[in-house]
Amino acid sequence: MSRKPRKSAAKAPLQLGRPVTLPASPDKAKLDRVPNPHRGTGYLVRFAAPEFTSLCPITGQPDFAHLVIDYVPGDWLVESKALKLYLASFRNHGAFHEDCTVAIGKRLVREIKPTWLRIGGYWYPRGGIPIDVFWQTGKLPKNIWVPDQGVPPYRGRG
Repeated sequence: MSRKPRKSAAKAPLQLGRPVTLPASPDKAKLDRVPNPHRGTGYLVRFAAPEFTSLCPITGQPDFAHLVIDYVPGDWLVESKALKLYLASFRNHGAFHEDCTVAIGKRLVREIKPTWLRIGGYWYPRGGIPIDVFWQTGKLPKNIWVPDQGVPPYRGRG
């Protein structure tokens, strides 16, 4: 059954198509959404961010990850420029790997209300240990093809 997107109250214009400064923090970042032109059709959207960065909240040292976000849209799509700005806002944000990964997934769910979402955070090692963090909203809907996230386990130089 196809549902129409809910009309929202007057909102600021989309960030798309105009200069926008990098948000100072994830909390200050705006995640724009646009109507799903194929609502009622089950399909998967994937975003890969292979150069995600944040800061260790204890040492202030940079942490690096390859994020893969898969979602089945409901009424809304996340606008990609807004997503890029949101992810970039973590560059000067101190949080543990688990917090960054899960917070991104939860924020997307809150903003776009997808039918299903999963995020894989493949963090590069610091102190010799890579950390991979995975979160999803529930069971994958029927008849949705979800390819492997394509990020091999970390093997170092060997």
